[in-house]
Amino acid sequence: MMKPKLCLIVAVAENGVIGKDNDLPWHLPSDLRHFKERTMGKPVILGRKTYDSIGKPLPGRHFVVLSRDPEFKPEGVSVVQDPAAALQLAEDIAVREGVDEIMVAGGAQLYTLYLDRADLIYRTVVRSAPDGDAKFPKLGDNWSVTSSKEFDERGLQICFQRLEKRL
Repeated sequence: MMKPKLCLIVAVAENGVIGKDNDLPWHLPSDLRHFKERTMGKPVILGRKTYDSIGKPLPGRHFVVLSRDPEFKPEGVSVVQDPAAALQLAEDIAVREGVDEIMVAGGAQLYTLYLDRADLIYRTVVRSAPDGDAKFPKLGDNWSVTSSKEFDERGLQICFQRLEKRL
């Protein structure tokens, strides 16, 4: 089996905001379904604050939580202190489970940390500009949108995009 692809999955406003007060600045059922479909059966790397905002392991996924706190040991997830160890553990899980993607689900620090290593980005663009304290890092010109689906939900324009890194 080939090495699994490293994928970022994110919902981001036009102004780059992805969160406020450790929560999403919107409630979009279609984006939650999209997240579930994209991550199901795959290892998901996330930061402790993002894990705290979700509050529990989600069924059908193996959470690898990155935390500097050696006392942080919630049940049902793997906790590691080192970004390279998180990636290695997620790769091992993906290979064992026979899946071709590892998902990075935030927050902002993890997106910044793994952006250069990522192969794909599953991005939900929310056409709004909410206040927020967490932003998605700026993308370089080495990313291309390879698919895009626009629709409206709850008065907001939403766009599911798949971005691939250009070599």
